Amino acid sequence: MHDCVRLLTSPALDLRPGKVDASDGRRRDVRVTMASAAGRAGRANEDFTGATPTAAVLVDGAGGFAGAGSVCRHGVAWYAHRLGGRLLGLLSLAPDRGLPALLAEAIAEVTDDHRDTCDVGDPISPSAAVAALRVSGGHVEYLVLGDAVLVLDRTDDAPLVVSDPREVLISRSYEAVLATVVEGGDEYHRILRDLRAHRNRPGGFWVAKDDPRAADEAISGRCPTSELGGAVLLSNGASRIVDRFGLADWPQVLATLGERGPAAVIGRVRQAEARHAVAADDATIAHCTDLGDS
Repeated sequence: MHDCVRLLTSPALDLRPGKVDASDGRRRDVRVTMASAAGRAGRANEDFTGATPTAAVLVDGAGGFAGAGSVCRHGVAWYAHRLGGRLLGLLSLAPDRGLPALLAEAIAEVTDDHRDTCDVGDPISPSAAVAALRVSGGHVEYLVLGDAVLVLDRTDDAPLVVSDPREVLISRSYEAVLATVVEGGDEYHRILRDLRAHRNRPGGFWVAKDDPRAADEAISGRCPTSELGGAVLLSNGASRIVDRFGLADWPQVLATLGERGPAAVIGRVRQAEARHAVAADDATIAHCTDLGDS
């Protein structure tokens, strides 16, 4: 646990819920500005983000395998939105329970929603990375599972970047062989299946899928709201502005978010993808400010 001791671009959405009574009788006023862009026109955006007055959730769905429709008739976008909505509701309804426990419950509930119609245990059934935060009792609680990224904007220190490197490290060992085969072909998908076989097992990497125990592997922690100027949740299609393209560091990203909003960051990612002939990915950002008690 950490301790801080359509582009199909949707317009940026600014949610300022206003001051509302929290469970401890104090009042909150969290501002969340969101933007999301599908990787390709005419294709469903498989990211989800949403917010309540005291919480924010981002889910980055994964799938896209040939034949996946015969495994799950609902698809990745359905899974990501279902999981994100369920987790967001639980964060509001159960303020006394920890984030890993709530994510485990959300995974279990969504799995049960399609267990009778889909092969939820198949390696190519939908899965997702998750980032979440909640303001409670003078602290920001946070969680990351999979390759989503969460950045805490600390007022008197460098940003705290919360990420799980396990999937990235394992994926790198497959990059060279993937580069030698035709993208989308049978061999390409066979290699991806082999990569996905590392999911949710010891020595591999962990994502939200059909096993709620994966939530126990999430990186989680909390930080006093008094030490934070804000926080940002990013799907890996958005975090590539730093970790793939190196267009900015995290302080610069936070500055851009404050001055121009999340759509500007996603716009720079799209420009870099076009310049380097990199396939565009769904990109989503939720920027949270005004986290302190009032």
